[in-house]
Amino acid sequence: MTRKIIIDTDPGQDDAVAILLALASPELEVLGLTCVAGNVPLALTAHNARLVCELAGRPETRVFAGCDRPLQRPLVTAEYVHGKTGLDGITLPAPAMTLQDQHAADFIIETLRAEPAGAVTLCPLGPLTNIATALQRAPDIAPRIAEIVLMGGAYFEVGNVTPTAEFNIYVDPQAAEIVFKSGVPLVVMPLDATHKVLTTRARIEAFRALGTQVGHAVASWTDFFERHDMAKYGSQGAPLHDPCVIAYLIRPDLFEGRHINVEIETGSELTLGMTVADWWRVTDRPANAMFMGGVDAEGFYTLLTDRLGRL
Repeated sequence: MTRKIIIDTDPGQDDAVAILLALASPELEVLGLTCVAGNVPLALTAHNARLVCELAGRPETRVFAGCDRPLQRPLVTAEYVHGKTGLDGITLPAPAMTLQDQHAADFIIETLRAEPAGAVTLCPLGPLTNIATALQRAPDIAPRIAEIVLMGGAYFEVGNVTPTAEFNIYVDPQAAEIVFKSGVPLVVMPLDATHKVLTTRARIEAFRALGTQVGHAVASWTDFFERHDMAKYGSQGAPLHDPCVIAYLIRPDLFEGRHINVEIETGSELTLGMTVADWWRVTDRPANAMFMGGVDAEGFYTLLTDRLGRL
């Protein structure tokens, strides 16, 4: 039984790896990629998404451009992590495939209305602007979404772009608040989980040893991407954040978490974008998210390397 998904993305090297993992996995049917401004501006994320589809040999995948800025704030980007293109590390040919004409949010709305209720899972890998825009334009879609499995937030790891906020949520906290209050079942991959799947020399060389264009590209991207985190955290490698979302859809047993209440801070300059996760259940606020904390890193990299080898 294949699971129908829409990947909402702002590639980003780790987004690119997540997209490749999805396209390599027969359990998943990727209905489309919706692009949002985040790691780099929208024109680059829409370009990079098509480039990744062509690298995967899947030029028929539909790619839609969406929101070019957050709902209420100026756009904050992360070239300091991902490089000027968002996919620094290897130069790949410019994509020949074209963008779809439709706005990403309208594609999400149309797809959810056309498919049976509960048939489509949304997989946001960047700021939640497109998802929130779709929910605002068409409140009727919320009960039709199977679940939203997203990369974003942090609790024990606190923040990676401010002392208290993870990048995706910080870029558009207002959008995150809409999504977290939507009533849609949520699975959250915060830094608490993603920081447990660090690249190592052996893991990157295993990608390279696939001997394919995809393997070489992923090894080059992770080589580039990990330098920032190793310098910042003093770690042995960098976390592959976004592939955790796709890995969860294929192998949920690799992850463990708690069903808890998570609220988004939108009022404080100091803690803007913080995911206030009631991990210890000290409030009586109702649980609204499965918030992941643990991951089997070896199992994750075994799955990732095996699947990438199929492309």
